[in-house]
Amino acid sequence: MNEEQYIDERVEGQIDWYSKKSSANKNLHYWTRGLVIIFSAIIPFLSGFLETGPVYLGYIVGVLGMLVALLTGVSSLVKFQEKWIKYRATSSLLKNEKFMYLTGSGFYKEGNKKFEEFVSRIENIMSKENSAWTEIMENEDD
Repeated sequence: MNEEQYIDERVEGQIDWYSKKSSANKNLHYWTRGLVIIFSAIIPFLSGFLETGPVYLGYIVGVLGMLVALLTGVSSLVKFQEKWIKYRATSSLLKNEKFMYLTGSGFYKEGNKKFEEFVSRIENIMSKENSAWTEIMENEDD
C-alpha cells in the first residue's frame, strides 16, 4: 500500500468512521438525557391531578416513570457519552496527525522514514482507542 492509498483508504476511512460514530453517540446521549428530563418534569405535574383527573392518568404517570428508568439504564449500559467523547478525541488525533504529516510539521520536520513513522503513529492511535473502548465496555458494572 502506498502513501496516497494509505491516507485515502485507511486514515480518511477511520476519521470518517470515528466522526460518524461520535455524532451518533452524541445524538443518542442528548436524546436519552433530554427525554429523561422531560418525562421526569412531567411526572410530578401529572401527579398533582391524580385524585381529580381521569383514571388513566395514573397509568400515564407509571409509564413515564418506567420510561425514565429504562432510558437511564440503557444510557448507562451503552455509555453513549463516554463513546461520543472517545470517538471525537480519536478522530481529532487522527486528523491532527494527518495534517502534521502532510505539512511536514512537528514530528515530521526531519527524517527519511516519515511515512513509516506516520503509519506507526496512526496505527498506535487506533490501537489505543480500541483498547480504551474495550476498557469502557468491560467496566459496564461501574
